[in-house]
Amino acid sequence: MKLQKLSKVVAVAAITMTSLSASYTMAADGKVYRLKMAETWNANFPIFGDAPREMARLAEEMSDGRLKITIDSANKHKAPFGVFDMVRSGQYDLGHSASYYWKGKVPNTLYFTTMPFGMTTPEQYGWFYYGGGQALSDKVYSKFGLRSFPGGNTGNQMGGWFQKEINSVEDLKGLKMRIPGFAGEVMAKLGAKPTNIPSGELFTALERRTIDALEWVGPSLDLRMGFHKIAPYYYTGWHEPATELQFLVNERTWKKLPDDLRTILRTSMKLSSYDMYIQSYHESAENWAKMKQEFPNIEVKSFPSSVMKAMYDANESLLAEKAAEDPLAKEILDSQAQYMQKVRVWTNISDRAYLDSLDNLAD
Repeated sequence: MKLQKLSKVVAVAAITMTSLSASYTMAADGKVYRLKMAETWNANFPIFGDAPREMARLAEEMSDGRLKITIDSANKHKAPFGVFDMVRSGQYDLGHSASYYWKGKVPNTLYFTTMPFGMTTPEQYGWFYYGGGQALSDKVYSKFGLRSFPGGNTGNQMGGWFQKEINSVEDLKGLKMRIPGFAGEVMAKLGAKPTNIPSGELFTALERRTIDALEWVGPSLDLRMGFHKIAPYYYTGWHEPATELQFLVNERTWKKLPDDLRTILRTSMKLSSYDMYIQSYHESAENWAKMKQEFPNIEVKSFPSSVMKAMYDANESLLAEKAAEDPLAKEILDSQAQYMQKVRVWTNISDRAYLDSLDNLAD
């Protein structure tokens, strides 16, 4: 009897080991998964274009070559604002763009990039990863067979380049300005004429007076675009305090990947997104110093308090309208407002109090 029991134990152990070995073989069978990504940016576009390439490099390295991602830039696929549809249809497995570009197709996507007078970058990351933001993003994108993940943050953006000084709300009326997302709706409510233009066409549009003003990012990218040669007034920000790009993933592609490669892909996206934020912050600091030294003719200004108040009031009115029109929009906006109310207390008692104390020392 003892020999029979021992034989059964040995047999069960052998079956278990065989099963584990088979599972390992399936996970590391050497199969290479080749994915295609479309990006909204032109080839070699700095910082924005660095993030997806770093993600692809990390994914391939961590997967020991089992996950290979090729990237098509806008000048190849010819559809910078077509990334959503191309990934949704399966023409591309992945996309790198910005969520608020899809507000014309899916209005609730715009809340996941950044919001005027909203959260700072650390606050917004806290909301997305730990405050319910990811679940709400899944609610919006799952209806279209997509997943969306953070794709790199610019930090607080400048308010834009203007060919004329803004002294009152009246100066905004009829102003043709490249400004996307919710901020564009705020400007429209105040009488401006917002539009969205791909990055490669911005300088020409400003030079030819197709537009009167534009916002792009900040010193990290603006100086190399040459906007200061045409529009000397550079305004501080209000509209995009934490601009987050996105990685789009086709749901069918996601489900085809083994579990370990999904983890590697998600980790690669998260690491490259954080790296873009740090790179953008660094480049802004470097270029701000360069700007002050080499281009002293640039007039850095803040919008008058009357203009800021009008923008804030218009933003609050629009938020109320959006929440009343759509239950999911209300759920997203309520979640953001509640999280910001809580996290801002900590921001004020930590970062703001620290910086204020240094200012007091300088005085």
